[in-house]
Parts: sequence; structure tokens; C-alpha cells
Amino acid sequence: MPAGSSSPRPPTPLERECERYLRYVTLEKGRSPHTVAAYRADLARYHEFLFGNGVVEASQISADMARGYVQGLEGAPGTIARKLSSIKNFHRYLVEEGITPLDPSASLSGPARPSRLPKALSIEQIQSLLDAVIGDEPENLRDRALLEFLYATGTRISEALQLSVDDVLDDHQRVADAIRVSGKGGKQRFVPVGSFARSAVESYVTRARPALLRGAKNPSPALFLGLRGGRLSRQNAWLILGSAARRAGLEGLVSPHTLRHSFATHVLSGGGDIRVVQELLGHSSVSTTQIYTKVTIDTLRDVYQQAHPRAR
Repeated sequence: MPAGSSSPRPPTPLERECERYLRYVTLEKGRSPHTVAAYRADLARYHEFLFGNGVVEASQISADMARGYVQGLEGAPGTIARKLSSIKNFHRYLVEEGITPLDPSASLSGPARPSRLPKALSIEQIQSLLDAVIGDEPENLRDRALLEFLYATGTRISEALQLSVDDVLDDHQRVADAIRVSGKGGKQRFVPVGSFARSAVESYVTRARPALLRGAKNPSPALFLGLRGGRLSRQNAWLILGSAARRAGLEGLVSPHTLRHSFATHVLSGGGDIRVVQELLGHSSVSTTQIYTKVTIDTLRDVYQQAHPRAR
């Protein structure tokens, strides 16, 4: 009998099906004890609701009953979604085992989860992050160039790391003010490179990159190199960012995508057109870019609340 049913009455046929299902997910699906315990608790509450409405067999559960139960669930959207998933998985099992002909939960959907707003650093935090990388050692020049490049262009870390040095240099062997990058699905786009990033990348390319290539068995054409002369990996790029974040007092707030989010937020806050930002980020749909407008609106609202004498 699912946990939560302490009545001395004999188990109903539906409760017995619940127990068979829990054994199934334990033995055949290999679910963890923690997961099975969550399933058990969810099904116990579901059975309590159904039993109170006179249901004792799985075949008696109608779509309206299942919908009524889900509509009465309370809690955070994630919790409701988990409880709904438990019910839908149970009904799917009943159909697959031939116990019921139809799935009364098939048309049910959980509450829309609120969009997770991207986390952006303030301009002051960005400056602190960049200032945390100092020194003229090859790896320091590389690290500064990487951070400046990511923030200046808004590129994904994968896009930056797949660049070759020839991709960023113009005919005069200077870093171009706009470069071509390949995004998701091989879609190409041009992104501008600001003066601070160009200066940092040029210092790295001329002063540090040759040192990183020295002694490499298979010299890489990649723009950003590891200490052995090969293409810098995503894992090492993350370590570079994490190290700079710790020195800047921003530990836990920075990832490669944080710089991309900050780029988009700051361009929009500065008056940039959302369609331009969409193109710069390589989003196929402007709806993906629009989440950044919510970030800037929230910032404007906070400033208004603090500054306007009749805002509160």
C-alpha cells in the first residue's frame, strides 16, 4: 500500500496496482530508493483523492477525475510538475500492461514554469573580473584575451574556442573589427570586436601565443591555446573563468554563458535594438532574445522605485 494510507481496511485493487508499479520501477527500471519514495508519496496522495471520490479500481479513473486532482495541486511549479509526472508515468504503465485501455492523464499538462532569467553581471563586476587577470606571462595574456573576447562579442564559449587565429586577423595581421563565427547548426554570422578586446587579443597573439606553441608536437591553428600548444578545451576555459571570478570576489556568479548574458543585457540597456542583438547572439528567433528585455525592464523598475519620489 502506498505510504500515507494508515487505514486498517484491505487494500483496494488500485492500491495493489500502485504496489506492482512501484516494484516495477524498482526492479525493472532500476530507480533509486529516493525516487521510488517520491513516487510512493505522490501515488498515495493521488489514491487518497480517488478513494474519496469512490474510485477503487484503475478502470474507474476518468480524465475529469485526473484533471480535477491535478488542478487542486499546490506548491511550486517544479513540485507540481514532478507530481504530475508521477501520475502520468503510472497511467502509462497501466496502459502498457493492458490493465486499462486508455490513459486518463494523457491530455494533462503542468503549470507553465516561469522563464529563468539569464544572470548578468553589472558593468562594475565585469570590470572587476577583467582586472583580476594581470601579468605578462603567456597564460595571463591568453586569459585576459579570452575574457575580453567573450564579453566584447557575446559569442558562445564553443564558438570562441573553435576559432583559428587566421579567423580573427585581417590582411595586415591585425585583429579585425568584425569576424565571422560559426554558431549552432553551422549557421555563420559576423560579430564586431571592440577596441579593448582587439588590443587584448593582439597582445596575446603576438606576445603569448608563440610561446604556447613552442615545443608543441602538433601545433594547433586554434586562436586560444592550452599550455601544451593544443586547442584550449571547454574545461580549461571554465577553470580560467572560475579562477578570475574567485580573485574578483565573484565566485559562483560567473560562467562562460554569464559573459554572453552580460553582453546582451548591456547592449540592450545601452539602447541597442533587439533585432540587432538577436543577430549578434545568433538566435534563430527573436523570442529567445526577448528574455533579455525582461532583465533590463527589471533594472529600470528598480531604479525607478529607488529614485522617483512618488514611486512607493
